[in-house]
Amino acid sequence: MSSLSQNMNKVVANGGHNQMGKEKISCFQMPLHYPRYTPADYKAMPEWKLDCLLREYGLPVVGDVSSKRNFAMGAFLWSGY
Repeated sequence: MSSLSQNMNKVVANGGHNQMGKEKISCFQMPLHYPRYTPADYKAMPEWKLDCLLREYGLPVVGDVSSKRNFAMGAFLWSGY
């Protein structure tokens, strides 16, 4: 059996997780909670708090306060706002 298929078998045996000593770096982080803000909360939220919220989830913090607000509402609100 080739080394590639041996490695693939190990990955499949581990539930799809590669545990061969290589660390993967990812920007996305899953916090312990999901933000429970209303659209009114996002519209009144200061820019620094929006920045902290987006960083906490590993999301991009770029643009003006209006674009950050719209991005946060699109990412965290379930229905159309």
